[in-house]
Amino acid sequence: IGPNGAGKSTILLHLNGLLPETFTDSPSVSVMGEPVNSTTAFAIHRKVGLLFQDPDDQLFCPTVFEDVAFGPRQYGLSECEVRAVVEESLRRVGLAGFERRSPHHLSGGEKQRVCLAGVLACRPEILVLDEPTSDLDPRGKRELKALLKTLTSTKVIAYHDLELVLELCSRTIVLDEGLIVADGPTAEILANESFMLAHGLEKPHSLLHRHPH
Repeated sequence: IGPNGAGKSTILLHLNGLLPETFTDSPSVSVMGEPVNSTTAFAIHRKVGLLFQDPDDQLFCPTVFEDVAFGPRQYGLSECEVRAVVEESLRRVGLAGFERRSPHHLSGGEKQRVCLAGVLACRPEILVLDEPTSDLDPRGKRELKALLKTLTSTKVIAYHDLELVLELCSRTIVLDEGLIVADGPTAEILANESFMLAHGLEKPHSLLHRHPH
C-alpha cells in the first residue's frame, strides 16, 4: 500500500519482468530467489501471474475462450489440454459456460474474472494483482474478494481499499516515494494512525474505534 506515485504498480510490473529497467544490473529484481533478466524472463512469466488494474488492458480476443487460452498456448500445451485448463479456470472463477461470449460485452466484474481465469490457466505460483477491485461495483467487489479468499497461492496485491487489505492480507508493506517505510502485520501497521497519516494514508474505518490493549 502507499499514496499515489509511491511505486506500487512499478514494483508489480518489475516482478513480472514487464519493464525494460528490470533487466539492468543495478538495482536488481529477484523472484523466489531467482534474478529477473532476459535469460530467466520466460520462466518468471510462468511463475508469476499478473492481473492488471483495468481488465480492458488484458482482454484482446473475440471470445472468452480465446482470451483464457492465450497463455496456456504459449507454453506448448495441446489443444485438448488447453480446453481442459480453460474450462477448469472458468469454473473456478464462476464463469462456466462463458467460453463463446465476447469479453467486451461483459460487466466489469465479469471481465475481471475472465482476466483472473486467464492468469490461473497458466498455473502461476504467485498471483500479482494491481488494484483488482478499483473499477468494480459493490457486488463485484464482494464476489472478487470471496474468490481471492479461495485461492491458496501466494498473492501480492496493490490496494487503495484498506478495508479489503485488512480482510485479505496478513502482511503489509508500505511504500512512499519508492521506498519501503514499513513491513509487518497488517492490523498492526494499519492501526497506527499517526504513521498512516504521515504517509498519505488513512486508518481504516473499522479500526477507528478500536484501541490497543
